[in-house]
Amino acid sequence: MELVPRLNAEEIRGLFAPPPWGDDVPPSAFCMTNVGEWDKFRNIDMDKEANIIGALNNSSTKKKFHADGDKMAVLNAWRRIDCRTREALRRSFLSELIQGYEDCIRAFIKESGDGDVLALQVQDPFHRLLLHGVCEFYNLVSITVTQLKDAESLKVTRIKKKTDVVDLPNIRLSHFLKMSKEGIW
Repeated sequence: MELVPRLNAEEIRGLFAPPPWGDDVPPSAFCMTNVGEWDKFRNIDMDKEANIIGALNNSSTKKKFHADGDKMAVLNAWRRIDCRTREALRRSFLSELIQGYEDCIRAFIKESGDGDVLALQVQDPFHRLLLHGVCEFYNLVSITVTQLKDAESLKVTRIKKKTDVVDLPNIRLSHFLKMSKEGIW
């Protein structure tokens, strides 16, 4: 039994057409060593080369410093989130839920001490994923545990601060998501 239909002569020829067996590949512009346009590029003065490289380095450092501090803080916080959770946050249309989680977590960060734990009962798995994403954005540790209560299992997410303190970004996650969905970011 054949898994692939028989090949005709044109298809067989096509299998062996690529180099080194078949037709020659047309030469690219970069391999033509005697062309006058490339001579200027290959035989550049060392001082001109140093000036060009220096100008390129200076322009790239200037661009790095033009970035807004708030934008950089939000982007760094966004990079802390797991890639699958980021994708879920991007696709989510539950901006009110994310904003509610964010309000609760920002209040917890501002008002709590180092040893305090915030416990939230979130039963829906997708909502818990979004909650964990918000916690990662704000550099918090979040663990979901199952508690038995009256023969019923409840999922409780415990949130606490990490030892290293990170300032709250001025731009909120919900605002960042809204801006990125609209194409502003």
